Amino acid sequence: MREKIDALTQNLARTIVGKTDAIRLVLVALLGGGHALLEDVPGVGKTLLAKSLARSLDGKFQRLQCTPDLLPTDITGTNIWNPKSGEFSFMAGPVFANVLLADEINRATPRTQSALLEVMEEHQVTVDGVSRTVPQPFFVIATQNPIEYQGTFPLPEAQMDRFMLSLSLGYPSATEELEMLQNLQHGLNVGDLQPCITLAEVAQLRKLCFQVRVETSLQQYILELVRATRQDEEITLGVSPRGSVALQRATQALAFLLGRDYAIPDDVKFLVPHVLCHRIIPRGGRGARTVIERLLRSLPIP
Repeated sequence: MREKIDALTQNLARTIVGKTDAIRLVLVALLGGGHALLEDVPGVGKTLLAKSLARSLDGKFQRLQCTPDLLPTDITGTNIWNPKSGEFSFMAGPVFANVLLADEINRATPRTQSALLEVMEEHQVTVDGVSRTVPQPFFVIATQNPIEYQGTFPLPEAQMDRFMLSLSLGYPSATEELEMLQNLQHGLNVGDLQPCITLAEVAQLRKLCFQVRVETSLQQYILELVRATRQDEEITLGVSPRGSVALQRATQALAFLLGRDYAIPDDVKFLVPHVLCHRIIPRGGRGARTVIERLLRSLPIP
C-alpha cells in the first residue's frame, strides 16, 4: 500500500506547491479517521487543497459553500411531500458523501454549524426522528477565514473538538509562488487530477494505521500533555478526552505515513500544536500556540 500513499501525495503536490507539511497533515486526518480544519487568510490555497484531495479519491465528493442564510436542512437534507405517492420522501443533503468540503464554514450561523455535530462524530444524520448513515469512509475537510474577518461566526467549542487537527497553509515563498504561476501558465489545474486511490484502499490504510504500536511511555506522555492543559493557569478550557484519542490516532497515522509500524516522541511533538491548539481557550488573549509550545518545553520527553 506504500505506492498508494506515494501516489496520493504526488497528486496533491501537483497543485499545492511546496506545502509538504500541510499535505502530510491532511493525509494524517484522512487516514487517522478524523476531520481537518484549514484556517488561513483567503487566497492561499485552502479550497484548492481540499478539492485536490477529493479529486484524488475515487469516491463521492460534495462541496458546501457556507453563507449566513444557509439552513441546517441544506446540509443534512429534509423530507419532501410527494403528491403522486401521497407520502414524504427523504431528499439527501450534501453531507451524504465520502468527502465533504465545508468551504468558509465560519460564514454559516451557529445554528447551521451545529448540523454537522452529529455526522462528524457518529457518521449518521437524524432527520424527523429517523437516523441515516452516511457513506463510508466519511471525511470532512473545512476551511475558515480568521474570525476577525467580516461576516464570520466563531465555531463553537464542541465543533472545534470534532476536528482531529487544524492547520494553516501560510503564504508561499517566492520560489513556490513562481512555480505556481508557471504551472498555471502550462494549464495545470485541479480538474486535471485523476483518482489514484479507491475507498476500499482508504479503509484498508486506516486499519493499518490503527495497528501502529504506541508504547505505554508514549501514551503517558500524551496524557501528561493533555492533563497539563486542564491544570495550566493560562488556559480557561483544557483538552477533552476526545483530544487525547485524536492525538494518539494522529500519531499512529503520521508514523505510518513515514513508513514505521511504531510511533516515536517526535511524531507527538510535531502533531501537538495542530491537534491541541484549536481545542483550548487561553486566558487574557494569549496565543494558543504559544501556550501549547510552552507546555511542550516544560514536560520531559520519554
